[in-house]
Amino acid sequence: MSRIGKKPVAIPGGVTATIEEGTLSVKGPKGTLSMGLSELVEYKLEDGELSVKPANDSRAARNHWGMQRTLVSNLVEGVTDGFSRKLEISGVGYRAKAQGKILNLQLGYSHDVNIDVPEGLTVETPDQTTVIVTGIDKQAVGQLAAEIRRWRKPEPYKGKGIKYEGEYVFRKEGKKK
Repeated sequence: MSRIGKKPVAIPGGVTATIEEGTLSVKGPKGTLSMGLSELVEYKLEDGELSVKPANDSRAARNHWGMQRTLVSNLVEGVTDGFSRKLEISGVGYRAKAQGKILNLQLGYSHDVNIDVPEGLTVETPDQTTVIVTGIDKQAVGQLAAEIRRWRKPEPYKGKGIKYEGEYVFRKEGKKK
């Protein structure tokens, strides 16, 4: 039994959810999100709550149950609060600068790295060593943050690179004489 799947998703005031033609659409103050519904799971919208239950007793239906409930919860949270991911840059000469829909990174390469920001996401650089990615789609925010981090992952000797806020970088001791 899925412990996550048993809990219904509360739909707050100002948010509307509709189920039609195999698609769940959620509209809120930050925008509109939709997702395709799985045939292995039943969705019920009643009393300001959306509940998810497996359609049958098969193993596949039970596997989808908790994940589908989490995806629905992410839609509701995205249109009400949104999601953000904070990245920290450390290293001599490493810096970031947001210029409209382009993020410019200087990461010690012979050239600057320019990353195009997809539609629906925003990138802010409060200072040269901090990048904040925000948006209403949790998957898109995480994907862009991962693509930014991929350019210079934190290395274990000096800790230089791009890391997520709060990420622990296992440090190694250098060579000894």
